[in-house]
Amino acid sequence: MSRKTGYKILDRYKEHGLEALSDRSRRPVRYANQLPEQIESLIVRLKAEKPHWGARKIRELLVRRLDGDIRVPGKSTIHAVLDRHGLVKRAGGPRHRARGTPLSAGTGPIDLWCADFKGEFKLGNGRYCYPLTVTDHASRFLLLCEALDSTREDTACTAFERLFRERGLPSAPTMACPLPVPMPCSISQSSRSGGSGSASPSNASSPAIRKSIPGS
Repeated sequence: MSRKTGYKILDRYKEHGLEALSDRSRRPVRYANQLPEQIESLIVRLKAEKPHWGARKIRELLVRRLDGDIRVPGKSTIHAVLDRHGLVKRAGGPRHRARGTPLSAGTGPIDLWCADFKGEFKLGNGRYCYPLTVTDHASRFLLLCEALDSTREDTACTAFERLFRERGLPSAPTMACPLPVPMPCSISQSSRSGGSGSASPSNASSPAIRKSIPGS
């Protein structure tokens, strides 16, 4: 330590004993931007007079009353004062969290379809390709392999609409996402950039569908 610091500690010891050698608070003696007590009291009093007013309206009233004589604190500072005095109502109760629909177990052909975006890659013309694949959960049969130019909902829904017309219409949806046309089906849009979803068709016994599944 420097000589100046050494003498400061020695003088502190001579004045207050061993207790003076313990660490002291680093809190500043005064804050440069601390509000005067009169302004803080005025903010609290205005809030009591107007309990439904927030920091914005209280600040506007302060600007009119003080008329440029004193610098009016900002809205965030006024809100901090109200919060410090317990005058801010906080939203109570747990926040609602979205939950996905549990998937059913696919035990037979066409009971459950698995959709997946297989990442992305750049083509020779500089555009990106997003391969969308749909497979049957039970037989692992590939039902669709489509090269899409984006992962937008309308693009994916068009591919699923064509697939449903060729393979059958699902009637027991496992994830909610309406198609742009009125069809009793649903797909998952959580499959963006590598995610996966599923759809459950109902007419698995139709001849057109059974011919596309090996061993059916």
